[in-house]
Amino acid sequence: MRISFISVLLAITLLPACAQHPETITTFILIRHAEKASDGTDDPDLKPEGVLRANKLVDMFSDTPIAAIYSTNFKRTKNSVRPLAQAKEILIEEYEAFQADPIDAMLARHAGETILICGHSNNIPWIANLLIGTEQYSDFQDTEYNTMLIVSVVHIGKLATSVQLKY
Repeated sequence: MRISFISVLLAITLLPACAQHPETITTFILIRHAEKASDGTDDPDLKPEGVLRANKLVDMFSDTPIAAIYSTNFKRTKNSVRPLAQAKEILIEEYEAFQADPIDAMLARHAGETILICGHSNNIPWIANLLIGTEQYSDFQDTEYNTMLIVSVVHIGKLATSVQLKY
């Protein structure tokens, strides 16, 4: 499944609002880390099925221009996006979870581009809700690793649209 058509679809849904506000649409692809191992530590790596899911992102986004990839500072999040970052020749940048300022900075730095953010079951829905300006998404279930949120936004909290996908 290729995702670039979804970004175009989201951009088209924002066009009427943008006609009144000639600003730039930025797309955020938000994913939770892939399946994590249970090794008794606070920083486990991925299970074999998590590695497969991480590699699936390479195929899914092969035709999608991605300007930046962000991850929290954990093995499971970084390793979930590492194959894609390597394929796109992009360095993985770290961000602090549950902080609005880094999200604002991402939007300013990558205006008009596509950004992929990898996080956790609670902070990925939090980021989506921040971007769209409403409490639309709740935390993911502990066993839910296949949910992707795509948010196209002009201004945080307004002029935003989102879609939830399973991959």
